[in-house]
Amino acid sequence: MNKLLIVGTVAFDAIETPFGKTDKILGGAATFIGLSASHFNLQSAIVSVVGEDFPQEHIDLLKSRNIDVTGLEIVKGGKTFFWSGKYHNDLNSRDTLITELNVLADFKPVVPENFKNADVVMLGNLHPLVQSSVLDQLTEKPKLVVLDTMNFWMDCALPELKEVMKRVDVITINDEEARQLSGEYSLVKAAAKIHEMGPKYVVIKKGEHGALLFHEKQVFFAPALPLEEVYDPTGAGDTFAGGFSGFITQSENISFDNMKAAIVHGSNLASFCVEKFGTERMVSLTKDEAKNRLKQFKALTQFDIELS
Repeated sequence: MNKLLIVGTVAFDAIETPFGKTDKILGGAATFIGLSASHFNLQSAIVSVVGEDFPQEHIDLLKSRNIDVTGLEIVKGGKTFFWSGKYHNDLNSRDTLITELNVLADFKPVVPENFKNADVVMLGNLHPLVQSSVLDQLTEKPKLVVLDTMNFWMDCALPELKEVMKRVDVITINDEEARQLSGEYSLVKAAAKIHEMGPKYVVIKKGEHGALLFHEKQVFFAPALPLEEVYDPTGAGDTFAGGFSGFITQSENISFDNMKAAIVHGSNLASFCVEKFGTERMVSLTKDEAKNRLKQFKALTQFDIELS
């Protein structure tokens, strides 16, 4: 099986939305990416850090999904990264209430030996210097490197972010971040500017309005599935990234046409993530459920039209 290396946070989240609130629950970019990618036929490994307070049951959950956790450092006496947020009524905006870096503040990633030749590398949202240090440890050039980032790093580590962008093939960001990074309001112009910074492919996520894929002059759009209920959007972007990178890893095909399919697989899995709080829905999700919803995605966009 092909190898997917996942770098990102494994964390605790406390979330409040108009539909309820949670105490500390399992979260983190690497967690969502890993659970999502586990729906594909591949080997995956997570590189991250947690404290001694991180429950063994969460580690066992990751292992049960065939995720290698030898790169998950457990710091004795340390506390796990914690984030708390409250979503507004539209669920598109939120306020961060608490951010405790804890063990993440001094995190120095160590890539497991048997994943230094990974086929695909998924760099989840972390400091760009941490993302770069992972690439420095690889013994072979991956077929594809995917980078996820956010406006926080654009505000406080832009030079480092631009350096790591030169080393990746795909960047995934949301529309607001694409505009900030490029200085362009038009997403077409924004993608062209970001392309000049290094990434060959630019994926711009638009939440409930789907996702765009840009490569040179080619553009593809995948809608988000209209859902009756959305409880918690936390982790949806990471779940999308896990589906995207997982499908690419399984298929060994990095063509534009195959990336279109990867975008749809990512959107499909993300549509489940938002149905419950945190990772709850991704933990219970079956392969049959994912396959059946994929048929809904196909029906959503398939039509016949006569061109005279």
